Amino acid sequence: MKNCGKYEDNLNVIGSILREKRKEKKISLEVLSTKLLLLGVNIPVTCLHRIENNQRTVRDYEICALAVALNIDVMEFLGPMTNRFKVS
Repeated sequence: MKNCGKYEDNLNVIGSILREKRKEKKISLEVLSTKLLLLGVNIPVTCLHRIENNQRTVRDYEICALAVALNIDVMEFLGPMTNRFKVS
């Protein structure tokens, strides 16, 4: 299966949201990586860059840690995707 692990040809659904929220808060990739490390989650700068550019998958605990590090609700990452799956 060619697209195994992808959703609509994306490796993650939070990358663009992550970039937007990080820039809104004026936090560099380096600072974000350090905040995550203090939470016990090691995501190096290069991996954060790859997440933002849809070149790396994101684990569930990483999404939670990213939300905490950015001081946002996890639904800011997952809300748009959750809404896509709702049945009218």
